[in-house]
Amino acid sequence: MEILSFKYLLLIALLVVTLWAIASYNALVALKHGVAKAWSNIDVLLKQRFEELPKLVEVCRQYMRHERETLERVIVARNAVAAASNAGNMRALGEAEGVLRRGLGQLFALAENYPDLKADEGFRNLQTRISQLENTIADRREFYNESVNLLNVRIESFPDTLIARFFGFRSRGLLRFSSAETADVNLKALFNG
Repeated sequence: MEILSFKYLLLIALLVVTLWAIASYNALVALKHGVAKAWSNIDVLLKQRFEELPKLVEVCRQYMRHERETLERVIVARNAVAAASNAGNMRALGEAEGVLRRGLGQLFALAENYPDLKADEGFRNLQTRISQLENTIADRREFYNESVNLLNVRIESFPDTLIARFFGFRSRGLLRFSSAETADVNLKALFNG
């Protein structure tokens, strides 16, 4: 009789561990796909901005003959963001985003010196569109980092770390931006540069 009850206890314990392992695995899979979805949302916005920037630069080029260096900096940064995004390199993407945002800030500040450009409806529409994309990217970046954080915490928490290691779940890197991007903008330098 005691052997029979021991077998039932062992069977119940095995069933509980199995159910826990299944639930833990499914939760990790859901978090992993949440991170992928969050990245996909950012990627779509980066591609939209990638397509819009040449239009903005072309409109500006027609008016800003003497600001070629700023225009070229925006295009180079645009291409760096695309390369980092395609490679999935969060560190390089963060750095390239910083350079691009500074370049766009300079471009919009320089546009103040060109009343005809500021009055151009195409420029205003593109400026508004890119500003909206920038704000949406910032929102999605926050969502992506939260998704990554949830996954990473779960992967590192015991006992879920046992399942994560067994099935090869890997932590992901946060999308960080350079300190230059988060620093205050020196408007005086932008207008004097």
